[in-house]
Amino acid sequence: MALAKVTNRSHWVGVASHDHVLGAVRGGFCQLGHGKEALVRRLKAGDLIVFYSPRELMGSGPVLQAFTAAGRILDEFPYEAEQSAGFRPYRRRTKFFKSRQAHVRPLLQELTFTKGNESWGLAFRRGAFRITADDFKRIAKAMSIKSEDLSSTFRPGEVRTHPFGG
Repeated sequence: MALAKVTNRSHWVGVASHDHVLGAVRGGFCQLGHGKEALVRRLKAGDLIVFYSPRELMGSGPVLQAFTAAGRILDEFPYEAEQSAGFRPYRRRTKFFKSRQAHVRPLLQELTFTKGNESWGLAFRRGAFRITADDFKRIAKAMSIKSEDLSSTFRPGEVRTHPFGG
């Protein structure tokens, strides 16, 4: 299959505790809204997503307020993962970029979805939302992500299912 440059992609912020983001990076997947299908169904192959972690641990732990990982969605459709008895979250295969954490506060007046807003944290309560390409680039730069990673080519549909049978 030929390499294709993605020109019609969307840029997203996903919200998850840092411990959950670390698990997603290790597993090569994106999971949003505690595994709800509707949120990950909105993503398309080639879309870029950055994760914001308000805390170190889900529901508790130290406040973090940082962008903690970013990647590219690889597959066309969500898959169900066998997490535990009775819990089968929906996920998307994701290639994560090499990056470092970037605290949100230095970026608040640069990002269109937080600029001039004293209640900037409300934006993140949606769990996942679309942002502009320029906002994504600003966050990626703060996370030391190479610009060539963001504009690289990939094979659409190259990864359709989870390698472990999802």
